[in-house]
Amino acid sequence: MAERRRGRPTAVGEALHSYLAKSGLIRRVVQAQVIPDWPRLVGAQIAAVTAPESVTPDGTLFVRVATSAWMTELQLMGPQIMAAINTGRGAGRIKTIRWLLSR
Repeated sequence: MAERRRGRPTAVGEALHSYLAKSGLIRRVVQAQVIPDWPRLVGAQIAAVTAPESVTPDGTLFVRVATSAWMTELQLMGPQIMAAINTGRGAGRIKTIRWLLSR
């Protein structure tokens, strides 16, 4: 039987972080955090006409865009948007953004 550790109890957050780090999933969690953080990262104006959908394991972020005019504008703004979303991300960096026109 495994030996139990004595001392203070481990907080759920600590245990979860430890598990994610050991399993290699922490990078994916950091990548996925872009989705709920999107409005803060890109600003209200861009967030109003876009909707991030998913992040692939290789770091590709898929974002729906309201109009083709906005899609063109966002493609031109790509380097600035990439810099904003990757600030402080470390291992969970987004490598590419794929803009998808909403239907």
